[in-house]
Amino acid sequence: MEDDVKPKQKLTLMGQLRATLLGSWINILLIAVPVGIALHYTGANPIAVFVVNFIAIIPLAAMLSYATEEIALRVGETLGGLLNATFGNAVELIVSILALVQGKVLIVQTSLIGSMLSNLLLVMGMCFFFGGLNRVEQYFNVTVAQTAASLLALCVGSLIIPTAFHSFSSAGNVGVAQISRGTAVILLVVYGAYLFFQLKTHSDMYNEPSQKVAKRKQTKVKEGETISALARMGGHAAAHVGGEVQQKSPMQDEEAETPQLSVIGAVLTLAISTTLVALCAEYMVSSINALTTTGGISETFVGLILLPIVGNAAEHATAVTVAIKDKMDLSIGVAVGSSMQIALLVLPFMVVLGWILGNDSMTLYFDGFQ
Repeated sequence: MEDDVKPKQKLTLMGQLRATLLGSWINILLIAVPVGIALHYTGANPIAVFVVNFIAIIPLAAMLSYATEEIALRVGETLGGLLNATFGNAVELIVSILALVQGKVLIVQTSLIGSMLSNLLLVMGMCFFFGGLNRVEQYFNVTVAQTAASLLALCVGSLIIPTAFHSFSSAGNVGVAQISRGTAVILLVVYGAYLFFQLKTHSDMYNEPSQKVAKRKQTKVKEGETISALARMGGHAAAHVGGEVQQKSPMQDEEAETPQLSVIGAVLTLAISTTLVALCAEYMVSSINALTTTGGISETFVGLILLPIVGNAAEHATAVTVAIKDKMDLSIGVAVGSSMQIALLVLPFMVVLGWILGNDSMTLYFDGFQ
């Protein structure tokens, strides 16, 4: 009996610091954080300020991802995916708020659209690709995925309403702000109902574990040899002492994950990373004008392509990593959940914030390309 009792892992302060700072090669880019802050205060070239702070946000987003994944190990894949999507979208939210305060509405709109597309196409696609390298097939909770797809369809339909009103009515810009604000409030209510559905009324459905699949073998094995090996494995298991059947699940071949951070350590990592992201994002947004006035890069390209790369760094790293570990529910919860959260929460919140700030141009009206 004593062999079955595992000693409780002791998480020391130095061990947690080492795990946080040295846990990933991408953390070497953290050197860009103090450099970017220093360049801002020394009045350096705005383009250099943009580039260095752009680079600095990537490892900070990865640290956000790491801390939320540590929390997910303690609270489960459903709540963990929600937390990861929320804190991952903290980067987009901070950048959008700073851009809106500075009147850069085009940057806000394009960056949020770009984040949704990046999560659904790039991040989700890479999850399926890299997850399928080591496994023939992977399983996920179909009901949860269908719910997310339905809500995304609702989001798309809702976001189209103000643009359709502007395009097909003779009123022009009159009434677009009012329709956008009403739609934004409805979307926020829908998101609140979705959280209640996910975390309260139907939490059992979301927490239902999906089937796990063993990694594919590196060496080629003939079909007959495979069947014989399976038969031998079944015979050995059935003939175990006392007739006890001991079958190994596919996931038992892999090392069980144990948290490397305490709850307090993970929360502190989240707080410090978010604060530094806010600083670097402020300096980066402030230097966008200098980058776009050169004529080489447009605001649309900055918002639609560059900023989503930074904003989705956390979701990208986490979703692909857990997909490789065959945690597809968490992977889809992060990638699709992040897009859904932007459409149902961040974008409507920005419209309401623009309403509070008296900015009538912050609406849900997008041009044809967007």
